[in-house]
Amino acid sequence: MTAANEDEPRVPIVCAECETTSRIPLSDVAETVERHNEQLHGGNDVATVDPDIVDTIADLVATDLGLLEDAE
Repeated sequence: MTAANEDEPRVPIVCAECETTSRIPLSDVAETVERHNEQLHGGNDVATVDPDIVDTIADLVATDLGLLEDAE
């Protein structure tokens, strides 16, 4: 990890098959998850960003885009 990564937000990554959880700097998430899945799971999408985080971000985006507003 570089000094620049130390100041970045860290994203929780979970792998149910390995029963592991880790926190990865945001800029390294895609590469780290892809490498983990390739090396340990034959490329299958097993390790992912914590689903609770994904749901929260999706809700924030939907709210920002006005997709959750009640129809008038």
